[in-house]
Amino acid sequence: MAMSVGSSEEDFNSTINTTPLVDVMLVLLIIFLITIPVITKTVKVSLPKAANIATQTKPENITIAVDPSGNIYWNNEQVASKDQLIDMIKQEAVKDPQPEVHIRGDSNARFEDVGRVLYAIQRGGIVKVGFITEPDRGIRGSR
Repeated sequence: MAMSVGSSEEDFNSTINTTPLVDVMLVLLIIFLITIPVITKTVKVSLPKAANIATQTKPENITIAVDPSGNIYWNNEQVASKDQLIDMIKQEAVKDPQPEVHIRGDSNARFEDVGRVLYAIQRGGIVKVGFITEPDRGIRGSR
């Protein structure tokens, strides 16, 4: 025997209701979007801590300055050419212990000029190179 629950067969809806399926899929999508970046594997390394350390000026340190017009100065004396700069660096590179080179680039100097000095230092064989900067006083107490 057949049992009739509705008033007639014309009111019967034979389509599948997909709203709950879409809701579940959206929740799963959100969960995957949140958890995938956490799961991404990275190499564990101990990163160095940044600290501002005052420069310890030693007599053997070399200061190379670059002014806005691209002139190069070796310990406050102007260098005539880049070849002369390389020769001077090579003379210092053979010393033991090797001196440090501190580059003082003017804030209005072209990056190209400072890069050429850095390249000359590399070609000359100096290992320790640092950039001399001034602390930004505009961030603290500018009012």
